Amino acid sequence: MDAGLRAGGRDWPAPAKINLFLHILGRRADGYHLLQTAFQFLDFGDVLRFEPRADARVRRLAGLDSIAEHEDLVVRAARRLQILAPHRGVDIHVRKRIPTGGGLGGGSSDAATTLVALNALWDLDLDPAALAAIGLELGADVPVFVHGVAAWGEGVGERLSPVAPAEGWMVVIRPGCGVPTAAVFGAPELTRDTPPITMHDFLAGRAGNDCEAVVRRRFPAVAAALDWLGRFAPARLTGTGACVFAPVASRERAREIVRQLPAGWQGYTTRARNRSPLLDRLARQ
Repeated sequence: MDAGLRAGGRDWPAPAKINLFLHILGRRADGYHLLQTAFQFLDFGDVLRFEPRADARVRRLAGLDSIAEHEDLVVRAARRLQILAPHRGVDIHVRKRIPTGGGLGGGSSDAATTLVALNALWDLDLDPAALAAIGLELGADVPVFVHGVAAWGEGVGERLSPVAPAEGWMVVIRPGCGVPTAAVFGAPELTRDTPPITMHDFLAGRAGNDCEAVVRRRFPAVAAALDWLGRFAPARLTGTGACVFAPVASRERAREIVRQLPAGWQGYTTRARNRSPLLDRLARQ
């Protein structure tokens, strides 16, 4: 399917992301892994709508039924920001398009869009650094969505530097499974001592995904998707998966590949973007 991110006048976009590479350098005493990665946005994602309330309630009226409302990152982000605006309330509608358990950052992107949108709608005037610090409390990937520019990430993914990789057409595939992030990062066979690389190494193609070997072994459907997509273009795993992606020369080529997908898989024709559509929406606010 073509997967352009379309939002109406009251809507706010929450784009998907891909990890162009993911190296694991070590593990901290608190269990968090030390990473090097590069984030880039995709031109498709979820769409959120925020309706102000006259009282101080925060409600999720549409979203993922499989996640309890109080555990949803969208609700948690709104309630965390509500500490600074205790008399404000909001009803939140989430139109989900980003597949869960796919490594595309759906929950983190939704949380970031909630922080950015409510910061504007509630007139809090927090700068991006302050919003990113709040976002880090919710998840390591939230800050990159708050800042909204393609980034080189280090630490647990929160130390960000802008980068400008090539923007182009992508095929993204989700095989018929999800991959729990905890299962991958908890795997005893996961490589955790990859030496740091430089930006030059990355741009020269000397980078990969340390999670891929674990995911291939434990999730045969993802291995099959990597092998199948690899017949058409260099296929990579994003994050811990389950989604895989490959850059292609044109929209027409992407559509041609997606039309050949095996039954039970989802395919997306999309563009990589170095500037999040969330920033464009904020500029119109």
